[in-house]
Amino acid sequence: MPGVIPLPFVARIDALLRAGRRVVLGLAGAPGAGKSTVAQALQALAPADAVVVPMDGFHLAQAELERLGLAGRKGAPETFDSAGFVALLERLRTPRDGETVYAPTFRRDLEEPVAGAIAVPPQVKLIITEGNYLLLSQGHWARVAALLDEAWFVEVEDSVRRQRLLQRHQAHGRGRAEALDWIEHTDEPNARLIAATRDAAHAVLRLDDVAAR
Repeated sequence: MPGVIPLPFVARIDALLRAGRRVVLGLAGAPGAGKSTVAQALQALAPADAVVVPMDGFHLAQAELERLGLAGRKGAPETFDSAGFVALLERLRTPRDGETVYAPTFRRDLEEPVAGAIAVPPQVKLIITEGNYLLLSQGHWARVAALLDEAWFVEVEDSVRRQRLLQRHQAHGRGRAEALDWIEHTDEPNARLIAATRDAAHAVLRLDDVAAR
């Protein structure tokens, strides 16, 4: 999996690890662009020094989305606890001796966030966070970029990305017609919003030839 990462980006990781303090790398990009695969590949380059903390752990619970009338927009910016995500990044940037921070994750098999699933020990040098809205300049999301030492925008050909989304949705129980409808009316409006944040990244990592997810 480390072969997913082009050599110039490996060099950037090496530089971050030599910073002499904990650093935070953000991977932004549209749904299906390959952020999770890149994050895992980067962690594999330095498994003792890096931990992946995904933004998706801050999805609101399904019951809360239904209460708010947002279940049909799951994955849009307002369907996350963005303030909670910012608070976690602030805490992760300033580790305390002897204190392990626990971060949430998102279980696709459950379609729910799970609290306290990712342990971040104080000695970890590199936090890799990945998610759609790291570079968004609205609401609490606007505070995220300042908490990142570097931000990379991960992208892939749209047709490849959409095919991955179709496979993902079908693998998690949606029929083909329902999956295509969700992509058209939920994923793609989000993708257009995310694409507008591309220029705010320090670097763009394009993955046209990588079997990412």
